[in-house]
Amino acid sequence: MDDFDIRRASAADVPAIVAMLADDPLGAQRESPDDLSPYLKAFERVAADPNQHLVVAVRDGQAVGTLHLTVIPGLSRRGATRSLIEAVRVHADARGCGLGTRLIQWAIAESRRHDCVLVQLTSDASRTDAHRFYDRLGFIASHIGFKLAL
Repeated sequence: MDDFDIRRASAADVPAIVAMLADDPLGAQRESPDDLSPYLKAFERVAADPNQHLVVAVRDGQAVGTLHLTVIPGLSRRGATRSLIEAVRVHADARGCGLGTRLIQWAIAESRRHDCVLVQLTSDASRTDAHRFYDRLGFIASHIGFKLAL
């Protein structure tokens, strides 16, 4: 696991990130790796926002994992700041070696660095393997989430 470096993503990483996002049954339905223009435009917005932390895990010069951490200041919990972990993906060739755990540990440490009082995430109801992974890392399924497509 020590052969991975976690760093801030660059525009050059977008194709690899999108490929990882598309590499599962859910992502295959909603991602379009053949047209990177909307992803590059979104990357510019993410990169310009200091509360957004899009990272890649790199091994031998290749992005093989990714995670997007958002720091959210708020009023609830006595003005607490929280963070939100999204889009955790590990390339198929890098699975099973602890990289997912290392990415989550990075996100927790970064959240502490930003004085967050809690870290939260959502996971699609169908991703039962991911739910076991997050349980093992100490996350508690404490809420029910809702979405409204716009």
